[in-house]
Amino acid sequence: MTPLVLLALSLAGAVSADLGAYIPLLAPYSATTVSPTLISLSIEQDNWIQWAGTTSPNTFFYNALDNLRQLGGERLWIRIGADSEDHTNYSPNIQYSQDIFPAYTSTTPYPEATNITVGCDYYGLIANLPAGTRVWWGVNLGQYNITAAYLEAQAMLTAFASAPVVAQGTTLEYIEVGNEADLYSSNGARNSSWNPVEYTREWIEFATNISDSFDLYSRTYPKLIGGAFANSAFSSSGFSPQAIIGAGILNSAPGSLIRTVSQHHYSGSFCQGSGGLLQNLMMKNTIRTNVSEFAPDIAVVRSYGLDYVFGETNSYACHGAPGVSNTAGAAIWTLDYSLYASQVGISRLFFHEGVGYKYNLIQPVALNRSTIDGSPLATPVPAHVQPQYYSAIIATEAIGSSGAAQVLELQIDDPWTSGYAFYEWGVLRRALIINSQAYLNGTTASRATCHVDINFIGHQLGGPTQMQIKRLNISYADATAGLTWGGQTYETSDARVSGPLSVQTVPVSAGVDVHETEVVMLSFIA
Repeated sequence: MTPLVLLALSLAGAVSADLGAYIPLLAPYSATTVSPTLISLSIEQDNWIQWAGTTSPNTFFYNALDNLRQLGGERLWIRIGADSEDHTNYSPNIQYSQDIFPAYTSTTPYPEATNITVGCDYYGLIANLPAGTRVWWGVNLGQYNITAAYLEAQAMLTAFASAPVVAQGTTLEYIEVGNEADLYSSNGARNSSWNPVEYTREWIEFATNISDSFDLYSRTYPKLIGGAFANSAFSSSGFSPQAIIGAGILNSAPGSLIRTVSQHHYSGSFCQGSGGLLQNLMMKNTIRTNVSEFAPDIAVVRSYGLDYVFGETNSYACHGAPGVSNTAGAAIWTLDYSLYASQVGISRLFFHEGVGYKYNLIQPVALNRSTIDGSPLATPVPAHVQPQYYSAIIATEAIGSSGAAQVLELQIDDPWTSGYAFYEWGVLRRALIINSQAYLNGTTASRATCHVDINFIGHQLGGPTQMQIKRLNISYADATAGLTWGGQTYETSDARVSGPLSVQTVPVSAGVDVHETEVVMLSFIA
């Protein structure tokens, strides 16, 4: 079979390389359908009122989301819940929410709440997000209190049927029953004998109560989420999608409402204070190894006609590692990680966010403690975007707003360079070249550059002769601010883009230079 993409590598001295890229003009069979909402957000719900705003919207967060909606031309997705969903109860005597937080530490400067009580107006704050947002929200399974789950679901459905939410076109697409239930035996929520069969029984019990009480079977939405495990055994034994399918979850009445199976994935952990090297996170081979191990679960889930997503993901678990998760290098990782995930059957990735978390794409409110070690700040840091936000912007822009996009990984035989081609209605429109070699502050060597020559497969169709080059400019991989995309910044007081656009139009025959720790987008001009 003729290879779809061929790149030949030849070193040209210590600091440069020449690559030749061959890209199909028409989308091959192996190109995957992709949504501009590929990179979406998961929100820790204990501080939901800070993200959304109460009497008025949180304008900064709204704008940061709206930027993505405008670029993608598609309704956004957001997941709300996570660890704190299993510590949440409902009271009609509270307007929004009351949270109890543990003491913060230098490792966890902004911990999750251990107790959350939400009230009558809590879920209705979803109207403060951009119109048309598609939502999935979690209910409490961890405390094994079926009344709590019922009351939360009732309050959700009431809120999403209210006039302000309906007017926005915002919909509750999914209800998630419990978060990371595979960890219940280790966090004290269940005993040591807890297993997938017991989980499936309890999930059916809670999901039946909600589905029957509110007749979800006759509704267009919400449907139900299956899974949401922190880890996977990648087999029918141990916690995994395969195991709960084997235990009969899909054969149950509420199981018939499952449309999507969610899995959680982090590339490492900072739970005990041990981080990871930035270059290790960014490495092309590490990304592919970490994601590809989910292939058995993905294959089984999709064989049942169900969607498969990473419903919670990010760099390092427990809110991220300092000097890694909050850096420009993490933006490089996020982009390659997400686009590669699209190639193996993962249709959407929900990057987890919490107020003050190191790995956030968006810090939605002013902070008075350091996100790195919890030390007091002399002056509060205002709401701001972090480097990974640029990954969402770039992915959304590269995928485009056609509603008919496909993406194809370019098989580049180089340990630092990745590439993706983007098609609309089957025709090549754009390509991204990602250099994941970390250029760190303090490096004395010259910044290496590779030159990529662009050649088309199917050139008899008449390929583009001109292309526009747009760059993600990064000073160093360990920089935490100062990025620009096409010369423009999103690091503004209102999260709106600022500055003159800077792009370069060149003949395709000229190729493109790509520096260490850089992303370039090529937009082909017919």
